[in-house]
Amino acid sequence: MQILLESRQLEKAIGDRRLFAIPLLRIGERDRIGIVGRNGAGKTTLLKILAGVERPDEGTIETRATRYWLPQLKPDAGSLSGGEATGKAIDEAFARDADLLLADEPTMHLDVERIAKLESQLDRYRGAVVVVSHDRAFLDRTCSRIWALEGKTVTAYKGNYTDYLARKREEREQHQAKYEAYVEKKKQLEHAVRLKARKADKMMKPPSRMGTSESRLYKMEHGTKQKEVHRVIRSIETRLAKLERVEKPRELPSVKMDIPNAALIRNKKLIAVERAEASANGRTLWADVTLRVSAGEKVALIGPNGAGKTTFLRRLVRGDDGFSVGANAKLGYFSQNLDLLDPERTVIENVLETSVHTESLVRSVLARLLFRQDDVFKRVKDLSGGERVKVAFAKVLLSDMNVLVMDEPTTFLDLQSVESLEELLREYEGTLLFVSHDRQFVGRVATRILAIEDGRIVSFSGTYEAYEEAKRTVRSGSRQPIEEALMVTETKLTEVMGKLGMQPTAAEAGALEESFRALIGERNRLRQALNKK
Repeated sequence: MQILLESRQLEKAIGDRRLFAIPLLRIGERDRIGIVGRNGAGKTTLLKILAGVERPDEGTIETRATRYWLPQLKPDAGSLSGGEATGKAIDEAFARDADLLLADEPTMHLDVERIAKLESQLDRYRGAVVVVSHDRAFLDRTCSRIWALEGKTVTAYKGNYTDYLARKREEREQHQAKYEAYVEKKKQLEHAVRLKARKADKMMKPPSRMGTSESRLYKMEHGTKQKEVHRVIRSIETRLAKLERVEKPRELPSVKMDIPNAALIRNKKLIAVERAEASANGRTLWADVTLRVSAGEKVALIGPNGAGKTTFLRRLVRGDDGFSVGANAKLGYFSQNLDLLDPERTVIENVLETSVHTESLVRSVLARLLFRQDDVFKRVKDLSGGERVKVAFAKVLLSDMNVLVMDEPTTFLDLQSVESLEELLREYEGTLLFVSHDRQFVGRVATRILAIEDGRIVSFSGTYEAYEEAKRTVRSGSRQPIEEALMVTETKLTEVMGKLGMQPTAAEAGALEESFRALIGERNRLRQALNKK
């Protein structure tokens, strides 16, 4: 395999805090590498250095490859939505056809359909790709290697993200076994010291029947033996001192929350939507929506960008026409608006301010969200964006509510935080309604799916995996090959349009125009064939 890029002894610090020191990294042709690590570990910085956008403090990078840097994008202040702006940037990146594409959170703001298109584009891309992403399904489907930025260095793992998790589980199990062996050996040595010490003490105590002279002789005879026992004790103590210490693996604290009004809402309908509708810019988002959500359900609202998912949540929280909640239902609304946090106060002060639970439970929840020990005393203004999101979530979760409404809770969270959030929500006994584009998050948390499809909201009782399987069953047959061919054609058309916008030579422009016309014709033919099915 040809090496496209090699870095040696890369070091980078922010102020007096070292981000990483990485001895060696290599990227080969057609590599598909995903970079994972906690918020603030330096993933984006490393990606920028590899792209040549930023310089390291120390180290070298050798490459002759053409590189293209695709940064993490925010919603356009103009007419483009976050998904549209990201999609446009992705198409431009593929049109550049660089040897090495380095992308930071390319799935952010994309809906499921657009992510599927991106995965297809990456599969056909001739160059190597390195991505930072918190989308585990995307990493599974696109990556064959994982770089874990942990402990201020990079550890490389073969396989996709699921393979990486399996290897990490093996490492944790090995750590646990090593710890247990250490504890057992330490106990054995300490027990041996105690036994020998008691034996040494008894050696110098003559039987009570002996006289003074006999006792003196007894002590002289046993003194030498006692010295030997003390020598053995010192030898055991030396072995104990040299025993390699193994720290106990971290265990997340269990969390058992009391749900406000739990007895009053059991088996009740907490959310009611009756013939509701919504529109934007003269376009109907959804209409004639009637549904109910019962206590204890965990409901995911999904759909493409611009379908009106956030609009649905906001109208519910406001209590707009067509939306109502049960008499004993108490809504807690989490969104990406972090105004509910006081930046000058600490993490735990912010959460305790509105909590109806004990400080002990608050600390347990924060620990589950990876705020450990003194982390809870950090001021919010000193936290990263992802850390602030977690504090805001904890503040809402622990407030006086029994129906948790969440809009894209995993945005800006690192993968470890997402998985911790998943576990908390799986254990949560309250009612949950949330919007998310993270397919694995939806799959692991939701027990019911509300899908916005063609201006309707379709309810599916079951997991996301079961919902997707049901969709595949409906779509199976002659439509599916046509839809797949149409996706490939549209992807090629996007690439040609990107190249036409890069001022090609006259000869290149002629060939591109010919390809453009052919692809337009093929796209129209496939669309017509699809409409007939």
